[in-house]
Amino acid sequence: MPFFQFLNRTSQSLVTVDIHSHLIPGIDDGAKDMERAIELVLSLKEMGYRKLITTPHVSDMFPNSSQTILDGYQALKEELKRRKIEIELEVAAEYYADDTFEELLKKRDILTFGEEKYLLFELSYFTPPRDLESLVHDIKIAGYTPVLAHPERYLYLHDSIDEYIHIKSMGVLFQINLNSLVNYYSQEAGDVVKKLIIYGMVDFIGSDTHHRRHTKFLEKSFSQSIYKKLFKKNRVLNDTLL
Repeated sequence: MPFFQFLNRTSQSLVTVDIHSHLIPGIDDGAKDMERAIELVLSLKEMGYRKLITTPHVSDMFPNSSQTILDGYQALKEELKRRKIEIELEVAAEYYADDTFEELLKKRDILTFGEEKYLLFELSYFTPPRDLESLVHDIKIAGYTPVLAHPERYLYLHDSIDEYIHIKSMGVLFQINLNSLVNYYSQEAGDVVKKLIIYGMVDFIGSDTHHRRHTKFLEKSFSQSIYKKLFKKNRVLNDTLL
């Protein structure tokens, strides 16, 4: 699709800040090397994004430290500058809720984004957390604003919208994945994300870009009627971060 046609179609509602991606090469299941990282950045830039806040995984599977992430971020930023690719790049992290995360919280060794110190965290897709209320309390006491990544993907929350309402009542913000709008992950996740939109429970949207397949599906996501409804039903905060 020619860029001007894409921009014309989405200019009324396309956010220009992405807050969830895996662009730093070689440190998680995102971009495998610098060339692929640059490809992904260019794809997102072509879609109209002006700022990317990339969020590498921090988990047992990907035991990244803040320093590992910052070093990779600096290398990517320097490469973008060398190639004269003009796009604003920032870094935070996506923390998996486990014992390691709780230790990092105690030490305040956390990478956040925005003046509100938004902290992006994720849960197991299959097993409910043992005490989510305590975890959220600890996040807030530490001075961070909790943002739950892709709430539509947690299978044990699918049965009742009341579970989502309860989590929101704790002061947790929700970041949905754009590709859930086209059932990329599953039909169930797609159904849930539509409910979250209709109930006005969405605070952030993210590309959760790991590879080119994700960016290809993003264009389909932007064309969905529910995408336009997203901005009518919800106060999307992405562009407050410009």
